Amino acid sequence: MRDPAISRFAASHLSATRRADDLRRLRSERFDVLVVGGGVTGAGAALDAAARGLKVALIEARDYAAGTSSRSSKLIHGGLRYLEQLEFGLVHEALTERGLLSTRLAPHLVRPVPILVPLPAGGLPLRAFRRSYYGLGVATYDAFAGVLGHGRGMPLHRHLTREGARRLFPSLRGDVTTGAIRYFDGQVDDARLVVTLARTAASLGAAMVTSARAVGFLRQAREVVGVRVRDMEARPGDPDAEFEVRARTVIAATGVWSDDMSRMLGDVGVRPGFRVRASKGVHLVVPRSAITGEAGLILRTPTSVLFVIPWGGHWIIGTTDTDWQLDRSHPAASARDIQYILDQVNPWLARPLSTDDIEGVYAGLRPLLSGEADATSKLSREHAVIEPMLGLLLVAGGKYTTYRVMAADVVDRAVRRLGGGQPSTTAQLPLLGADGYAATWRDRLDLARRRGVPAGVVEHLLERYGTLTNELLALVEADPALAAPLAGAPEYLAAEVAYAAYAEGALHLDDVLTRRTRISFETAHRGTESAVHAAEVMGGVLGWDEAVRRREVEHYLARVDAERESQRMPDDATADAARMGAADVRGLAADRGLEIPSSAAL
Repeated sequence: MRDPAISRFAASHLSATRRADDLRRLRSERFDVLVVGGGVTGAGAALDAAARGLKVALIEARDYAAGTSSRSSKLIHGGLRYLEQLEFGLVHEALTERGLLSTRLAPHLVRPVPILVPLPAGGLPLRAFRRSYYGLGVATYDAFAGVLGHGRGMPLHRHLTREGARRLFPSLRGDVTTGAIRYFDGQVDDARLVVTLARTAASLGAAMVTSARAVGFLRQAREVVGVRVRDMEARPGDPDAEFEVRARTVIAATGVWSDDMSRMLGDVGVRPGFRVRASKGVHLVVPRSAITGEAGLILRTPTSVLFVIPWGGHWIIGTTDTDWQLDRSHPAASARDIQYILDQVNPWLARPLSTDDIEGVYAGLRPLLSGEADATSKLSREHAVIEPMLGLLLVAGGKYTTYRVMAADVVDRAVRRLGGGQPSTTAQLPLLGADGYAATWRDRLDLARRRGVPAGVVEHLLERYGTLTNELLALVEADPALAAPLAGAPEYLAAEVAYAAYAEGALHLDDVLTRRTRISFETAHRGTESAVHAAEVMGGVLGWDEAVRRREVEHYLARVDAERESQRMPDDATADAARMGAADVRGLAADRGLEIPSSAAL
């Protein structure tokens, strides 16, 4: 529980001082729930448990959303293609969550984006069939979302002629389509949503610590009673770098690392109950000028679907869907992946894209519950919660949009184990920045005038921080130098870098350029021209000396070089080898061959 003498907003600040305080709590307190994993499901579980009044802690080996949760298609959606697979329950559940996020929980982070379903050319009977078939699917999609209330935060679909489709998307080739159906889904900055979840959990009293890696479970007989943790920010040789965290229940929300959690218990013969397969999804980022359109596209491919989604001054195009068995911390995109995406999107575009158009590339891994299907695109996106050993709950599978349902399910199990308690309240709990957002957006011009900043700056901040925008504007008032645009990325303010270190748990330059902002894939230079300026601003907040600033910049530049090299490699194996040429700033060993010890308490 939060100290009542501290305001909720002050309690949400994930500063370096807060991390030190929470580390002390990890060492000295016993928690009701300890969450392992700082992705969207782990952060959601920490929030769900804290909102029920439980004593909660979360540890994350690297940074919030450092894995899968920052590398998605940036959509909050029901999954139109899952209707074709007859997964009606999953679609309805996801669309319900989409409505909650866009109207109540995070309207500052989730907003409608129009998407076209192009109808391919063909003879009249085939054209009529396709329009009826796709139209029925999109109509069902809207119906599941709830026809009343404008689809619970999203407008309803509409049929378009060829001319109507090309007015919305002039780059769509007229000879390959006879029209389109426009529908709406939600768009989100996935990494920002995760850090907002983490801060909201912290505001309710949860201890939230990144750069803290679980290296073994603590056991009493056949019950898990905690986790042994390594502080990845500790100085070399520090005898206190490893310590024990005691908890009545441990929740592992570790995504593609779920099987590792089970292997920690291998010495007592525990079977995991499920297996998680990693499916690699690669996305390309191209400038908005490369494609002319006011809506996105969803295109069928031989194995799945491909999205072309507007993203500010850019387009995000993806994704691939292939099995991945190499390094999970830094999945690499190969030249083959990039060419595959270009080959799938170019037949629909009046001006084909080339590698010269690409500004950024990112790759992520989806955690899919392993089944009988050989192709990862056919594996279920359902989630599962199991208890392989007393005191340990594993949650895996699912999709980004349904993180809250997954979190509530696993915490429900924990609450039953702990002896009862109140049900989940997160469906009614707005995230930080959501309260008062509609009114603040309506009055944004007045806010800009009062603060003496351009209206465009206020709009940019409101769409990233919601009503927390006032905190950033206060930083600018205290230090006018923070009003300057960030070098190499003029759409971001220096204040956003300072705020990331001051309130959002950013410990390294990579955290800011890759996740608190998206400069690493939104600029052709991949953030290299922003690194020095960002390090100066971060260093001013975190007390870095010149040597630390230089080391942070050098690491970031090496990471970008390794990623560029990997994207020139012909296949997964060579791309992975190239990407592993840059060490992790937190000193993590590569996943391959990593032996994770298990600790047993007496």
